[in-house]
Amino acid sequence: MSMRKFSVLILLAAFCVAVSNVESYSQTRKELLKENAKLRKAIDSLQNLLGEEIEVADTTTAGDTINPGNIGFLNAELYENLSPETDRDSLLSIYYLQRQMAMANLPSMAEVDSANYTSNIPDEVYIENLKKMNSFISLPYNSVVKNYIILYTEKMPKRAANMLGLASYYLPIFENIFDSYGLPKELAAMAIIESALNPFAVSSANAKGMWQFIYSAAKQYNLEVDSYVDERFDPQKSCDAAARFLKDSYTIFGDWALAISSYNCGPGNVQKAIRRAGSKDFWSVYPYLPKETRGYMPSFVGALYMLKYYSNYNIVPDRPSMPAHVDTFMIHKNLHFGQISEVIGIPLQDLRQLNPQYLHDIIPGNSKGMVLRLPYNYTAPFVDNEKTIYNYKDSIFFNPIVYNGYKNGQEGASRIYHKVRKGQTLSSIANRYGVTVAQIKDWNNISAKTKTVKTGRTLIIFRDALTNQSSASKQSGATSKTNVSSSSGKTTSGGTKTYTVRKGDTLYGIAKKHNMSLNDLLRMNGLTAKSTIHAGKKLKVK
Repeated sequence: MSMRKFSVLILLAAFCVAVSNVESYSQTRKELLKENAKLRKAIDSLQNLLGEEIEVADTTTAGDTINPGNIGFLNAELYENLSPETDRDSLLSIYYLQRQMAMANLPSMAEVDSANYTSNIPDEVYIENLKKMNSFISLPYNSVVKNYIILYTEKMPKRAANMLGLASYYLPIFENIFDSYGLPKELAAMAIIESALNPFAVSSANAKGMWQFIYSAAKQYNLEVDSYVDERFDPQKSCDAAARFLKDSYTIFGDWALAISSYNCGPGNVQKAIRRAGSKDFWSVYPYLPKETRGYMPSFVGALYMLKYYSNYNIVPDRPSMPAHVDTFMIHKNLHFGQISEVIGIPLQDLRQLNPQYLHDIIPGNSKGMVLRLPYNYTAPFVDNEKTIYNYKDSIFFNPIVYNGYKNGQEGASRIYHKVRKGQTLSSIANRYGVTVAQIKDWNNISAKTKTVKTGRTLIIFRDALTNQSSASKQSGATSKTNVSSSSGKTTSGGTKTYTVRKGDTLYGIAKKHNMSLNDLLRMNGLTAKSTIHAGKKLKVK
């Protein structure tokens, strides 16, 4: 027997022992990952010796111990019998489902609220089914909720099938994130209401991503948004931010229906509605909420009901292939998707699907590192060719004219918020910051014919547009580092400063103004959600 054949037999024996170990007992996540690594090494060695490609399914399913798990009260069938396919097929499968949902014309909440949907199912059945769900979040029932249940289960079966297919992949990921913050797992279903689980969704109000963050809220919850990166499009990072937002909101209201509603219109609008209603009962507050927000909680109940009882309505989910294992790399130097694609052969569309936060196929490397996700079968080629990838056509992919041209994007530019004071005009504000009146109008959606601006309005000024050579800027003493909150606080050591509370300030408003979460502000100042503040009080802020 040749030495080569003997080596192959040894490796095959080791491989079989490893497989039998995996099947013989229930393993923890750590053990399974360790065993997985051993199997991969054995397979790589066999490939080198035999000169053949060995296909191995490295796909997680709902039953795997390393899978984050399902939402327990949902229909278990949703997570069963998902077909593990190749990375390419599974990514395309999810992509096409998302595209179908993006093209669907779903009715607005206002339309559903005013509708009068009917069903052959008695109210008693709906009420009993809601009780059986044993949801941690109280699920109310009335005519409005009934409309949404009928909408999700009877009015749009094809769209429901699309959403259920995507939910089988995304909801376990989101459930794990909410669970890590000690929040109800049911909250994962909010992504269905926000975007129908489309990570590339953009609303008419310019809210972006699967969790629909507007720019200011994204910055407040530390999502990176600049000319190259928009983490609102990253489903996992944006879900993490959504979890922190909802934790803050629950701290404020102590009621999940109100906290969930605040995700749509903001805690400030919910607080106004509570004051007008004179109550914190959701259905008392309901008429005073913004029109498009009223249906948010009822829609949430309808989505949960669909996830649990879809099979009762003969809805068959468009099950996507489960993507194979994805490996994560930290990138510290500029890298273009084109470099990766052309060197190791991964399709550009797959890179974009797994890394939707990179706006121009560019990963802007830095010292802290930027995340790159790759299917596991491209991991070894990437590692083996990493130096070649970085150098490949770098003068073409990072042509200074094209590369620097992306920096003109306004959405990611550093912003200044200017609150209009009595007597100020658009012209005087433009002069102060060294920009043009036309730019201010464009940035703030002000009509070209408008000559005045209302006192108290907050205007957005983009820092990148400031002209440091502007004589007007010099006269006003403004610089490119102007910040509207600087006059009310004194910088201290440790990355914090002191903020003096003004009349009308709220804890949430102060946190938002300084791009902090409410819980961070409370923790830094030894306060609780029930603490009161008064004008003149000093608070530590970032």
